[in-house]
Amino acid sequence: MTKPGYRFALFATLLTAVVVILGAYTRLSHSGLGCPDWPGCYGFIGVPMSEHTQGLAATRFPEAPVEVAKGWAEMIHRYFAGTLGLVIFGLALHALKQHGRAAQPMKLPLLILGLLIVQAAFGMWTVTLKLWPQVVTLHLLGGFATLSLLFLLTLRLSGRAPVIPAIPSRLRLLAGAALALVIGQIALGGWVSSNYAAVACVDLPRCHGEWWPAMDFANGFHLSQHIGPNYLGGQLDSDARTAIHMTHRVGAMLVTCMLLILAWRLRVSGLRRLAGGVLLALAVQVCLGISNVIFHLPLVVAVAHNAGGAVLLLCTVLVNYCVRAPATLSAQVKENQPTLRHKSGALQASNA
Repeated sequence: MTKPGYRFALFATLLTAVVVILGAYTRLSHSGLGCPDWPGCYGFIGVPMSEHTQGLAATRFPEAPVEVAKGWAEMIHRYFAGTLGLVIFGLALHALKQHGRAAQPMKLPLLILGLLIVQAAFGMWTVTLKLWPQVVTLHLLGGFATLSLLFLLTLRLSGRAPVIPAIPSRLRLLAGAALALVIGQIALGGWVSSNYAAVACVDLPRCHGEWWPAMDFANGFHLSQHIGPNYLGGQLDSDARTAIHMTHRVGAMLVTCMLLILAWRLRVSGLRRLAGGVLLALAVQVCLGISNVIFHLPLVVAVAHNAGGAVLLLCTVLVNYCVRAPATLSAQVKENQPTLRHKSGALQASNA
């Protein structure tokens, strides 16, 4: 039986997925500075369209000419993100109202609300710090974290738990390791995108015609870059971007091997649907990643690759939920057993 708030959480999860995809489109279409201020756009609640408002925009921000398409890409993302903020606030408020009256998770909705506030700050800093790669990457990770936590909340409120006779402890460890590796690969993907390193290698499987080209890891992963330059288009040289790109490729191979092993172990344990879902999401994501290189990062494929990363993350979250839910339920049953025995004894005494 579903718990109160399930549909609300499901809607929030789907809305977050839309926000994540819109964020990817904004970043990959180079629209991150489509509006040079925050939360408005050139001082307006929308993109200036008339000759008068564009004249005012030019006066206010002479160094940032109005580009209507990029401005709307940024503002639509902000509108959806703002709506999501209201939904998550409502979800947290609903959890507080249901506290003590239903089996309602409390910590998770409040954690999501706190994460949302941090995300709003990162959204502002993304613009005010002019796409500083550290902030852009953390903003991306925050979006994926919000999505995965809302998905987890939806699973918990669904009232459905897998009926699995026995889960080997090694499978739980493997599922946790796979989730950590996927998160790490998403972080690498964010670093690739924020440093404009996706097209640093335009051939496959080699890079610049070499298996191990010249790479500058020190500058590629120099996390204390100066705040101040406009990072639109990136500031790193070719060798540094190549280092980032090749690291992401190596990470992709590690994730692929890990998820293949996880899918095999899931299948052996009788969880064939989960195994099939992981394999399908992995296959689509690998194909999209290869297509990005072969076709030189077409926007549609690049956005789909970001969405594929989100799906892969949710698959690993689902796997971890399924392999850990039986243990959690068993612990809850054991905790409730003394209460049940007490009630049973009291009932027998009253009947006597």
